[in-house]
Amino acid sequence: MEDIEDLLAGAGAGVPPGFRLPVPAAVGVNPKQRKKNGVKNKLTVVQDSPAPKLPGTQTIYIKTFGCSHNQSDSEYMAGQLSAFGYALSDNPDEADLWMINTCTVKSPSQSAMDTLISKGRSAKKPLVVAGCVPQGSRNLKELEGVSIVGVQQIDRVVEVVEETLKGHEVRLLTRKTLPALDLPKVRKNKFVEILPINVGCLGACTYCKTKHARGHLGSYTVDSLVGRVKNVIADGVREIWLSSEDTGAYGRDIGVNLPILLNAIVAELPLDGSTMLRIGMTNPPYILEHLKEIADVLRHPCVYTFLHVPVQSGSDSVLSAMNREYTVGEFRKVVDTLMELVPGMQIATDIICGFPGETDEDFAQTVDLIKDYKLAQVHISQFYPRPGTPAARMKKVPSNVVKQRSRELTAVFESFTPYTGMEGKVERIWITDIASDGIHLVGHTKGYIQVLVIGPESMLGASAMVKITSVGRWSVFGEVIEIISQNNKEVGSHERVDEKCSPCANSEEACACSKEQEPGSSYATTSCCSQSPMQETTLLKNEPKLDDQGSRNLIGWFLRNRKNHSSKKMDLAGLASKEKKQIQDLGRQSAWGSVDIALLSGVLLSLFTIVALFLNLGSRSLSSK
Repeated sequence: MEDIEDLLAGAGAGVPPGFRLPVPAAVGVNPKQRKKNGVKNKLTVVQDSPAPKLPGTQTIYIKTFGCSHNQSDSEYMAGQLSAFGYALSDNPDEADLWMINTCTVKSPSQSAMDTLISKGRSAKKPLVVAGCVPQGSRNLKELEGVSIVGVQQIDRVVEVVEETLKGHEVRLLTRKTLPALDLPKVRKNKFVEILPINVGCLGACTYCKTKHARGHLGSYTVDSLVGRVKNVIADGVREIWLSSEDTGAYGRDIGVNLPILLNAIVAELPLDGSTMLRIGMTNPPYILEHLKEIADVLRHPCVYTFLHVPVQSGSDSVLSAMNREYTVGEFRKVVDTLMELVPGMQIATDIICGFPGETDEDFAQTVDLIKDYKLAQVHISQFYPRPGTPAARMKKVPSNVVKQRSRELTAVFESFTPYTGMEGKVERIWITDIASDGIHLVGHTKGYIQVLVIGPESMLGASAMVKITSVGRWSVFGEVIEIISQNNKEVGSHERVDEKCSPCANSEEACACSKEQEPGSSYATTSCCSQSPMQETTLLKNEPKLDDQGSRNLIGWFLRNRKNHSSKKMDLAGLASKEKKQIQDLGRQSAWGSVDIALLSGVLLSLFTIVALFLNLGSRSLSSK
């Protein structure tokens, strides 16, 4: 079947851009046809549903395979369908149509797609297939008779669904301009925005099928991405994940680079640290020249000190066969530099076991590389030949050898204990999800280490200080000791923040945008690099009037003394919650201790003695007269 754009040549001439045409003219379709004696009757349109529902009233089931970019595409498609009136359901049985967003990276994910398509056909569900599989392999037998949405046609998903529900087969595959970033979106996790910064890549890895689907590099502009960041922060998002096939290559097609984008985004993050930025997967070649600039960004308090840098093999000869365009030494330089310049830096990587031509020596070099760094996250996979790729034509390593190498490397990796030593430490985390056990909430440290805590769902979207109580192999467990107040708006009615925050070298240094106390203002200095600037401001907001009184009368002196005494106790107690601290402070300010009573009693006694002396002197003078 031809692409829709080919079927429509000349059909829409003279139509204003953005005008919604009648459906037959807007979308080219092939009506499903009955067969007579094994031959298709091209004039007969199947009408299985005597009374079709109105468009926009049906229920859609969406299943997503693959990477975070695919997840973002599904969220955009779900948003458009929801905005048009369709209901979304996680239950495939109650849905009127199934949409399957596919991944072509590995054979197992494509096999899962095949299984789901078969189930849908058996259940007589209309099917729409999206993602990298149909875009890169449009003529697959498994895709016969189903509608298709290409990776750069997700903004037309409503049209495809409408026609599919009518019994038509629709295919939109021709690449065009990038989909807009401001399309309606239904996030799987309302606190996490997956932001695609570019599509495609500059590489030509011999094993990769994704390049066939996503194509050459195409980057969104800095302004459009910054605009999206502003909007999602206003929506209450707490994590922004930058996603692409290769984050490091961003902007090389439009004359900018990744550090320019990162600094522009960081400047828009809230000063209270309520929204964190996570930089997506990047291959080594395109960040080598920007390591110091990227390290500067990773040190910013609102950026996770985490980066996914796939190495794939510890052997230069295997990397050359993969056409990865870097050496093991260059990967080491990336890891070593970032770990040296960024405190608490966490690196994740990928390994492919059994790539064609991999010898025992090559594999041993890979094992040595993993042992050298003992990274907390290593994604290990066996080589799967993908149809149409150069690696699929190379001489394969025997499957039993591939499996044995995968098991051996996995055993080495699982022997690491990366979180040993964290127990008893106090860490700030950002809580965004519920664990699969339904009991714990999921938070992440600044190094993106997963921390499981117990607390009410109302804590979702909050930042908290936790004490690590125990460590596991894949995550750590913590106890919440303080919930940090967060407010994206102005700190107070007397304070205006006119300057944006520029990235800081580290969280202990003062930012360029730190504001000194303004004339007439009651508020102390605030800094966007403070670990929790809103915590300081919240405590101070209850105290200025007391300071003013203290400059005028004796009671103020006592209150200032109490405040200083309280602040010392707070520094020593440091693990109590902020709300409890404030209550305790107010309680101390209103309750007199023994020292204060003695001091006040002494003052009052002195005053009484002076008055008595005056009265005594007065009475004597009267008696003498």
